[in-house]
Amino acid sequence: MSRVAVEAIGVSKSYGTRKALCDVDLVVHRGEIHGLLGPNGAGKTTLLRVLLGLVRSDSGRVQLLGRQPQAFGVALPDDVAGLVEVPAFYPYMSARKNLSLVARLDRRKSGVSVDAVLNRVGLASDADAKVAGYSAGMRQRLGLASALLRSPQLLMLDEPTNSLDPAAARDVRALARDLAREGTAVLLSSHDMAEVEELCTTLTVIDRGRVVFGGSVDDLRDRARTAPHVLQTSDDRGARAIALHSPGIRATPSAVGGLEVTADPAALDAFVIALGRAGIAVRRLERRARSLESLFFELTTPADVGVADETEMAS
Repeated sequence: MSRVAVEAIGVSKSYGTRKALCDVDLVVHRGEIHGLLGPNGAGKTTLLRVLLGLVRSDSGRVQLLGRQPQAFGVALPDDVAGLVEVPAFYPYMSARKNLSLVARLDRRKSGVSVDAVLNRVGLASDADAKVAGYSAGMRQRLGLASALLRSPQLLMLDEPTNSLDPAAARDVRALARDLAREGTAVLLSSHDMAEVEELCTTLTVIDRGRVVFGGSVDDLRDRARTAPHVLQTSDDRGARAIALHSPGIRATPSAVGGLEVTADPAALDAFVIALGRAGIAVRRLERRARSLESLFFELTTPADVGVADETEMAS
C-alpha cells in the first residue's frame, strides 16, 4: 500500500481572468497531519474544493489514496471525507436525525454508528436537540462528526477549530492526532499559526494561488533568514542610527524593549564593534527563535493583489 494519500500535480484554476490556483503541487502521506497554510484569499479553500470534487480544475492531476477521483464520477472514494467552510444541516431536525440522513444518503456501510461519532466529537448529550439551537461551534463539531461517519483514511478539514471555544478546539486537535496515529492522513487548512505549529510536521504554504513552500516545519525554519536578536543598549536610539549605516543590519524597535536586530553573524559582529567604538554599551544581546508566524510572513504577501477572494469564487 502506498504511503501517499494525496498527490496533486500542476493543479490550476481560474475564475474569468483571475487565477485562484497556479500549478499547485501537493503531497500528503498517510498517518500525518499536513498543514495547508496561507493568508485569506490565497487559494486554500479552492484547492480543497478541487480535491473533494466540488470544483473542477482547469488543468493538473489529482490522486486520492492512489486513485483518480474522476473514476468515481461525482462521488468520492468511500474512505475519503472532508469538511469545507461552514457545515449546513437541517435546523428543524436533531443532530442524530441529521447524521442518520447523511449516512443513508451516502449509501455505504462504514461500520461506524451515529452514536459513536457523536460521542467522539462531544455531542452525545445534545444528540436529540434540534440543530437550530446549536451554537456555531456545535455545528462545526457536527460537521466533523458527519465526516467521521465514513471512517476516512483521508480527511480534509477547512479551519476545523473555527468558532470553537478553547476546550472544544483542544478536543478537535486531539482527535486529529488520534486519527493520524491510527493511520489516517489529515489535510488541515488553517490560518492559525500556533495551531499549525502545534499539530503539523509537514505543510504547504500558498500565496496568491501559488505554492511558496512545501516541506517540513523544520525545513521551513532552515529556509528562513537569520534568526533575529533582541538587543538592549545604553542608547537604543543611537544604536538604531548606527544600524542604518551598517551593511547587512536591520534594526527595528522590539516589543519587549530595545531593538530587534536581523543580521548574519559577520555583520552582527561588526555592528557590535561599531557600537563599542561609539561609546554605546551592549547590555543584552539574545538570539530569539523564529516563530512559524514570522517565517510565514517572510514567504507571503498581501492576498488582495491579483487573486480572487475565495468567498467570491464560491458564489
